[in-house]
Amino acid sequence: MNEPSPYIEPSTGDLELEERTSLRRVAGLSTELADVTEVEYRRLRLERVVLVGVWTEGTAEAADASLTELARLAETAGSTVLDGLVQRRPRPDPATFVGSGKVEELRNAVLATDADTVICDGELSPGQLRQLEDRLKVKVIDRTALILDIFAQHARSREGKAQVELAQLSYLLPRLRGWGEALSRQVGGRAAGGVGIGGRGPGETKIELDRRRIRRRMAKLRREIAAMRTVRDTKRGSRRRNEVPAVAIAGYTNAGKSSLLNAITGAGVLVEDALFATLDPTTRRAETADGRAYTLTDTVGFVRHLPHQLVEAFRSTLEEVAQADLLVHVVDGSDPMPEEQIKAVREVLAEIGEQQGERMPPELLVVNKIDAVTDLPLARLRHLLPDAVFVSAATGTGIDRLRETIDTRLPRPDHQLEVLLPYTEGSLTARVHEHGQVLAEEHRADGTWLRARVGDELASALREYRVPTAVEEPAVEEPAVAEPSRSVAR
Repeated sequence: MNEPSPYIEPSTGDLELEERTSLRRVAGLSTELADVTEVEYRRLRLERVVLVGVWTEGTAEAADASLTELARLAETAGSTVLDGLVQRRPRPDPATFVGSGKVEELRNAVLATDADTVICDGELSPGQLRQLEDRLKVKVIDRTALILDIFAQHARSREGKAQVELAQLSYLLPRLRGWGEALSRQVGGRAAGGVGIGGRGPGETKIELDRRRIRRRMAKLRREIAAMRTVRDTKRGSRRRNEVPAVAIAGYTNAGKSSLLNAITGAGVLVEDALFATLDPTTRRAETADGRAYTLTDTVGFVRHLPHQLVEAFRSTLEEVAQADLLVHVVDGSDPMPEEQIKAVREVLAEIGEQQGERMPPELLVVNKIDAVTDLPLARLRHLLPDAVFVSAATGTGIDRLRETIDTRLPRPDHQLEVLLPYTEGSLTARVHEHGQVLAEEHRADGTWLRARVGDELASALREYRVPTAVEEPAVEEPAVAEPSRSVAR
């Protein structure tokens, strides 16, 4: 008797996770030039980092949560967080982001921890970036550059890579500069010390050339993304013609959206306990309890202060959210401040709606990871979000109720009719089963009798096979009653 093989075919998500985790940075193995003046631009490489943030509004807990999230982002990018500093200010310093005293404290922390990178919890202007690097003597990046680096690591599809590159170039363009003092600036006349012609250096000319190349590359990427958008619109239009309802899963990053998609449909997509593990949208087919088909789309996660370059670059992907029939908003129930997550996601959704010029679909709040929440915080969440569905994608708790809730929230077909389809019209019968809601079915001698709810296009295709119902009989028989009167008149 042959014993079953112990080998189990891994899913697509497992293979992708294995491939991703097999490529990790190894500390100390670097061939990067020590003298940055020898290279034109430096590659973003996060290793040993110190974090710094400015607390301008809100509570101290919110400021600490923002810095904690920045630490998770840095770890996701492959670095080791050594220290973190927060300064209370009414607004960031226009020159150095933090005050001069905090810059000295930050410099001491860099020296004490032997850090090679400082990450600021905010978006730095080109001037702030230059001032901080000059005073700290280490590489300085901001929250936007960090998120863009994570997106660049995790992008898998051709569209995802193009969108990330476009966002990176949009961020780089105003911050482009030459490294070191060897590249002189363009000056002339008295500004050049009276030298005039011949006193102009090549530095600015090289930067302008790079800017033109970047703008040319950005234009090409926008054309490519527009072409990919056409393909996406074609697929979406096909689903619309077949009247398949669409459900979009959105929410904060690492809230468990991909796990929820797997729990509902068994999709087998990548699931990883990391921020922005999913960048490329995944669409899967699902069915309600009465057999109606609908699509579920897993979208990219959101985060506080999501860079506007990403929102712009990922517009075609985020259209899946704007044009869905139902929005499943997933919230991480184990997060210390889930209401802040909800606020951040709704702000991004409102921005998407303004860009698309249309209203967002109805929202269904889903609180995930309730298996990792104790009783008291869970009771607080149930009181705070009374209309939400509480689930655990890991254990399966509440998934059946979520399916039922989605069923009740999905739009139903407009036309209810009875038809008798000949057995030669098997394809039409299959369309009713796939794209409509079959209420009753009976196989008769002359064909298949169906009572179903269908949309406009399918109702038009079924018109010649309709069986008059009790309500419709008077309307059908009226011409037959009027016919004798016309004969008498003649």
